[in-house]
This record gives sequence, C-alpha cells and structure tokens, in this order.
Amino acid sequence: MRIDIPPATTGHRPASADRRRALAALAIAATAGLALSGCDDQPALAADAVSLEVARSELEAGRALLIDIREPEEHATGVAPGARLVPMRQLGARLSEVPADPAQPVLLICHTQSRSSATLRALRERGYGNVRYVHGGMSEWSRRGWPLVKPSPRPGA
Repeated sequence: MRIDIPPATTGHRPASADRRRALAALAIAATAGLALSGCDDQPALAADAVSLEVARSELEAGRALLIDIREPEEHATGVAPGARLVPMRQLGARLSEVPADPAQPVLLICHTQSRSSATLRALRERGYGNVRYVHGGMSEWSRRGWPLVKPSPRPGA
C-alpha cells in the first residue's frame, strides 16, 4: 500500500489549495488504512530506526529535528520538549516543514512507531533520505517517565 504525499514543488507554480487538500486527504486515507489494518507490506529496515535514547540525545543536542506526527488529541497528553508537531493528517499540506536537506537529520515519532515507519517510507519515495523513525514511540517515552510538556498552539491554527 502506498501513502501519497505530494511531491516537492519545483517553484514554477504553487499547487492550488484544493489540490493540496485533496492530496493530503489521500495521504490520510492511505495511512489510516495501513495503520488500522496492521498491513506492513514493506517493513522499514533496522537502519531506518533510531532508539529512544539516540532520539532524545540528538534532539537535546540540537543535532536532529524531532517531528511528532501524532494527532492533536494525542499531543494533548504531552509532547517531547523541542519536538515539532505536524499531525500526520496535516503532513501533506505542511510538507514544507520537513527539511529535505541531507545534512539535517529528521526523526519521526508517533505513539508506537507504526505510523512513523509508514510515513518514513512515503517520505523516502519523495526523496527525503534524511528521515528516520523513533523505535518505541511516545508510548515508551512516557512509560520511561521522560520529560513531557504541554503542546504550544501553532500560530495561525
């Protein structure tokens, strides 16, 4: 199963808002179907994952961007300090917030790693070679008693 995330724009003309919304809706539907079915026809490789310890260390040192792709109701339970909140349902419309620069490591985190590993594959298909997912997810982060903060409202949201 594929997850459709719109390709990067070339700068010639921006995609219309309706087109972006339609593409984002397709990504949501495909990802939701994958997550709910438990289908994982292309498992992520071990090299695509980082441990919670590595993710926390890289985030705290400022060497990686941690993107929490959980939904707002999940963010309300607490987020990792310094994480960027980009709900998976909004990812298609907010793709510009995911750095494509190979020198900027990006770590995806969700609740358990199912959605983040599926999202990683979709981003890789779009050329994002700098993205990995966090093994264990926020459920394990929380279980360990690691710091959680209240999410900040997104400007303009």
